[in-house]
Amino acid sequence: MSAERSFSRAAVLGTGAWGTTFAQVLADARLHVRMWGRKEAICDFINSGENPTYLPGIELSDVISASTSLRETVEGADLIVVAVPVRAIRSTLGACREFIDEGAVILSLAKGLELETRLRVDEIIADAAGVDPARIAVLSGPNLSREIAEHNPTATVVASKDPELAVAIAKACRTDYFRPYVSTDVVGCEV
Repeated sequence: MSAERSFSRAAVLGTGAWGTTFAQVLADARLHVRMWGRKEAICDFINSGENPTYLPGIELSDVISASTSLRETVEGADLIVVAVPVRAIRSTLGACREFIDEGAVILSLAKGLELETRLRVDEIIADAAGVDPARIAVLSGPNLSREIAEHNPTATVVASKDPELAVAIAKACRTDYFRPYVSTDVVGCEV
């Protein structure tokens, strides 16, 4: 993977506070963002420029759109962001596995272990999406969605087994208020 890699279209799986906030971070970093959510009403709110259920009063960029269709959301995305709860990662990625482009990379915002298997999130993603672990990165804070949505200065870490991928993702989500640093310690960032 080249450190010169760039991203233009992101898919964010999850329309909660953290997924919506990170979608706005990506939009502010000049990516086009398509979000996926289970609830049509929340997708409709996002399409109208706000997610009042999770982030009332925060105006969303017009380059963010939302859909209840995994295919519509994931196809063509070069960066897929997982912002669903750990218990939903396997089923969500399993359902969209066939729509993930061969060159797409996956960034996890989720924390925790899968109860049945005790797998970490990066391991669940690799298994459920059928992607090489070198195409997976994780983001770790502390990240408080409301504070980031209000553009409070935030530092975070993007970790991947592939250091060039971590650098590329960090560049893709850097804004004047959101500063990612890089690491190869995926386990440390997740735990």
